Amino acid sequence: MPDAFYAVAVLACPVGMGLMMWFMMRGGKRSGVSIPAERSVHRSGSDAEVAALRAEVDQLRAQHRDGQRRG
Repeated sequence: MPDAFYAVAVLACPVGMGLMMWFMMRGGKRSGVSIPAERSVHRSGSDAEVAALRAEVDQLRAQHRDGQRRG
């Protein structure tokens, strides 16, 4: 009986990990349709943010150039 307990204890971790991986892979297939839509919304928001940050960088560079000309 103790030998069977040890065998179950040794196999519990790899079997549990395999089952978790299998469930996670199956779950990813079902939600795969909604992920690109969320990413496209995020991209459009990040594109606007990138444009705003580039404008800010350009403004700071212009201020830096003006400061170097005066000094």
